[in-house]
Amino acid sequence: MSAPEELARENIDGLLSAAGWVLQDRDAFDRSASLGVAVREFPLSTGFCDYLLFIDGKAAGVIEAKKTGVTLSGVADQSGKYMGALPEHLARWHDQLVFDYESTGEETFFRNMRDPKPRSRRLFAFHRPETLREWLLQPDTLRGRLRSMPALVETGLRDCQIEAIKGGNGHKGLEPSLAEDQPRSLIQLATGAGKTFTACSFSYRLIKEAGAKRILFLVDRNNLGDQTLKEFQNFHPPGAANRFTDTYIVQHLHSHRLDPDAKVVITTIQRLYSMLRGKDLEPEDEEESAFEKWERQDIEQPPLEYNPEIPIEMFDFIVTDECHRSIYGLWRQVLEYFDASIIGLTATPSKHTLGFFNQNLVAEYPYERSVADGVNVGYEVYRIRTRVTEEGGTVESDAPGFQVPVRDKRTRKVRYENLDADLDYQGKDLDRSVVNPNQIRTVLQTYKDRVFSELFTDRTGEWLPKTLIFAKDDAHAEEIVHAVREVFGEGNDFAKKITYRNTGEKPKEMIKAFRVDPFPRIAVTVDMVATGTDIKPVEVLIFMRDVKSEGYYEQMKGRGVRTIPDSDLKAVTPDAKTKTRFILIDAVGVSETKKNASQPIERKPTVSFEALLEQIAMGRRDEDAMSSLAARLAALDRKLGDEDRARIAEATGGKTPRDLANALLDAIDPDKQLEAIEATHGPMATPEQESTVVKHMTKTACQPFDKPTVRNLLKDIKQKTDIVIDEITTDELLSADFDLKRAEETVTSFRQFIEDNRDELTALQILYNQPQGKQRLTYAAIRELVQRMTDPPLYLTTANVWQAYKRLDAAKVRGAPVDDQLTEVISLVRFALGQVDTLEPFAAVVEQRFNLWMGREKKGGRDYTTEQEEWLRAIAAFIAANAEIAPADFQEVPSLADKGGILKARQLFVSRFDETLDELQTALVA
Repeated sequence: MSAPEELARENIDGLLSAAGWVLQDRDAFDRSASLGVAVREFPLSTGFCDYLLFIDGKAAGVIEAKKTGVTLSGVADQSGKYMGALPEHLARWHDQLVFDYESTGEETFFRNMRDPKPRSRRLFAFHRPETLREWLLQPDTLRGRLRSMPALVETGLRDCQIEAIKGGNGHKGLEPSLAEDQPRSLIQLATGAGKTFTACSFSYRLIKEAGAKRILFLVDRNNLGDQTLKEFQNFHPPGAANRFTDTYIVQHLHSHRLDPDAKVVITTIQRLYSMLRGKDLEPEDEEESAFEKWERQDIEQPPLEYNPEIPIEMFDFIVTDECHRSIYGLWRQVLEYFDASIIGLTATPSKHTLGFFNQNLVAEYPYERSVADGVNVGYEVYRIRTRVTEEGGTVESDAPGFQVPVRDKRTRKVRYENLDADLDYQGKDLDRSVVNPNQIRTVLQTYKDRVFSELFTDRTGEWLPKTLIFAKDDAHAEEIVHAVREVFGEGNDFAKKITYRNTGEKPKEMIKAFRVDPFPRIAVTVDMVATGTDIKPVEVLIFMRDVKSEGYYEQMKGRGVRTIPDSDLKAVTPDAKTKTRFILIDAVGVSETKKNASQPIERKPTVSFEALLEQIAMGRRDEDAMSSLAARLAALDRKLGDEDRARIAEATGGKTPRDLANALLDAIDPDKQLEAIEATHGPMATPEQESTVVKHMTKTACQPFDKPTVRNLLKDIKQKTDIVIDEITTDELLSADFDLKRAEETVTSFRQFIEDNRDELTALQILYNQPQGKQRLTYAAIRELVQRMTDPPLYLTTANVWQAYKRLDAAKVRGAPVDDQLTEVISLVRFALGQVDTLEPFAAVVEQRFNLWMGREKKGGRDYTTEQEEWLRAIAAFIAANAEIAPADFQEVPSLADKGGILKARQLFVSRFDETLDELQTALVA
């Protein structure tokens, strides 16, 4: 046996032992020595198999071993020849072996021959004997049971949730995907469409109907785990006697102990990784969203090794919610550790998401469709530009005796210093290295001044809409919350900071209060409420930080999209009526900056200062790394006081951060290298001599970072980098207005839709081709028109198009459309076609026409009694909502049936009943 093959056998032996197998040679064969016995080089009818696996003393499977580097897709055919070649008298579970493994010790594949269509799948390690015995005793396999699931009980499920589970609307659905043995399935459901409820529904079916042993539910942050647990606790499966958690144990992990009886385990992927490695976890590591934290750092996690306490078969299914990019990079090995099907839930799939899930998008319900269906509300962008935000400012140093306040970011202690030179800063520096309280106040003052005059003109002004402000970091959030209370002239209860670093009040209780109580009116957060957290009453999002991740940006916008019953909204905002939209106030250009969703997944994000230090210490010597570290050290040096500079010099033998930076730059500077080479060896140095000098320069430059004391000191000082407080530069509002680009796009799409469908849709044919007075429309034709408008890819709702016209030319738009009244689209189309000069609710148009008709009737000598006029107005109101009226409606519509229905109407209008109805419909709608 060659050395590579021996090494492969050693690795395989180690993996088997770790999984609980007893290893034996053929000459020491004792198949009853343990529950699981693996016998090397066992003779079979067709030759020696590398390992024969015994469960409870009976042959059950085979392992074909290959040296590292061998591709295993064809090896299954080789191992397959052993599956039915058992000696006649050998104890066995079945005539053919059931479990087929191929392994190099580095890579392992497995198939269960009892599956409907046995397919090899990659494993991290080997299964435990107990697991294989359990599978052998089952009448069928999990993959077999997934092919015979009973029909879905659709009670209580929305259409999009039904499609997600069983398929529809052009997508196969989760359960058909699992029945095909697809290892990864992605479900896209817009924020607010009930992703977690859907997960509860399919989890219940996978456990009850498919016999899944355990499901892992991964969340982005720990507080979202609480929300998920609550969803499972409240979930009552249709047809079941009890709630989910009355039947099955659901565990939200707060420690490193898995409940062996839990059917659903909820945790963050950070905790799961630390458990697999046997390491402790800091609480804050579970509270910061991974959306941007892990995208902005070039972090590499040490590779996982097999952990016997958490075997690979611990979970049958893994649900990931929400699927951010770290799932496919930083944490990918955690998912691939388990022998489990992965189910992704996302509101905002990127191409990276689709790539990880093998393009297997089993359900798709985008935000635009959710708005069209009334599941979510649309939004408008209100852009605030201030001079400091756009242009930055200057903190001048030439005032004699004038000192500038400087805050330590770590302790928040303020001291006063004289600046050596003027400090010029740009807008992007705000709230990183410079705080300008005037800029924060200007943005907030603009919001206060415009909220009721422009944004929510129908409110009394007594109750500020529930507002969520996104800050850059905890220190920025602290500045904002104090400024909010000052600008609005309110107390502490009016505005709260909700971050995981809030030590005063419990964040969970604060989130609950923001959701269900009148106060606070404003919450300021960094990312604790940025993803997943369900706060339906929010009507305003203010971005005072930019976001580079498209997925994260969409998640943050999702905090405002949720619909809410009118009564629940009024409970927290008493002067609100109905939540029909939310306002995104962009104070930093977040709606205009390029997001990184289109970047390839293999592109390296910016390496953090801490990561650079560690990489240099580990031996990284490329020019990019050394140059980047030098730049960070030089930037750090500019922000330090003499005390911190002296501490670093003491630790490094007299070198300041600037000295360290210069040494790194000299080591990669060709001119400096040449000077050193000539000084050492003269102008005729050999290539070997040149290389030796350069290596020495590099080693000398990087040597200080070998010391952990130096690295830790630099990290600590970097974390407490000071923020200069600019109290001098005043700020002023440059502009504040709605973003008209979206409105223009919406109106253009609507006009194009009318043009494209003018000959196809009955309602448009009538409105386009018939002059007013002859445009007799039916309810069916109007319903068809509205349905086609809201279909993909346009998702045009009457309310959104109406709002767009109002933004572009408010003078020509009166009032707002009545929710869920299809006939409002008539006014919209007529306005778009130029048939009317003013866009106003259809009921107002009908009322005007009714009054004109009544005037003509009086002129024609037909006077109506008070009772007849009441009937006519009730009929007109019905026509306004439905475009037409039929005799049957008099018996079914309460406003008419309660008056006596068709009999009373005919009695009142005697012989002219049918004629009056026809005239009225023509006069009001045509």
